[in-house]
This record gives sequence, C-alpha cells and structure tokens, in this order.
Amino acid sequence: MTNKSNADQWREKLSEEEFYVTRQKGTEAPYSGELYECKESGNYLCKCCGAVLFSSEHKFDSGTGWPSFSDVAKSDNVKTEFDSSHDMRRTEALCAQCDAHLGHVFEDGPAPTNLRYCINSVSLTFEKK
Repeated sequence: MTNKSNADQWREKLSEEEFYVTRQKGTEAPYSGELYECKESGNYLCKCCGAVLFSSEHKFDSGTGWPSFSDVAKSDNVKTEFDSSHDMRRTEALCAQCDAHLGHVFEDGPAPTNLRYCINSVSLTFEKK
C-alpha cells in the first residue's frame, strides 16, 4: 500500500480554490471572498489546520478587496517570508503551524502597527465569539 503525498492529503481536505491559494501560493479574486465584508466579532482561523491567526479587533476595511488586519491574534501562529514572485518584492504571510499561504503584509496599515495583513478570505475560517 502506498502512502499518499502531502499534496494529495491537502487536495482531499480542501476545495480546488482553497488548495490553489493555501498550498500553491495563489490569490483569490478581489472582493470575491465571503469573509471580506464580515463585521462580526470573532477569530479568523487557518483553513488548513485551525490555528488562530487574526481577530476581528484588528480587522479594517483597506479598500483592497481582501480581508485586512493591522495585527495578528497570536504571534506564534503567523510567520513571514520574503517573496520575490511576479517580479515584486513583498512579505508573504504564512500559517506558522502548517505553512499555508495566507497573503501578504504591507507597511501601509493603520497605527500603531502601520501594518496591513492583506489575507485571502479562502485561506481562513471564521469562529464567532
């Protein structure tokens, strides 16, 4: 009996779009995600592993078409890496628990962090408080 590859295991768990974004570093279309306009209180968790990543307390409307956060909920659960894909210099945001691609971090957010975590809605699930 052969073992399934890591990619095959994720394909079984995730939709095609979720797999594309979280495992292949894709991007959903702006304004298309169901969590983009979510204004309820709660936590945003990794779609792949369930780690708590962001809180509604730090969510703001950046006008970009993706959920945006000025800070993370738990610093140990989100990591960043340099991303030079598409001939750009960006900082990629990843789930520190399972390496899921979440989106990117920019330094044009609100005070006090001045950060904007621009996150793909499809990479998250929402847990109401």
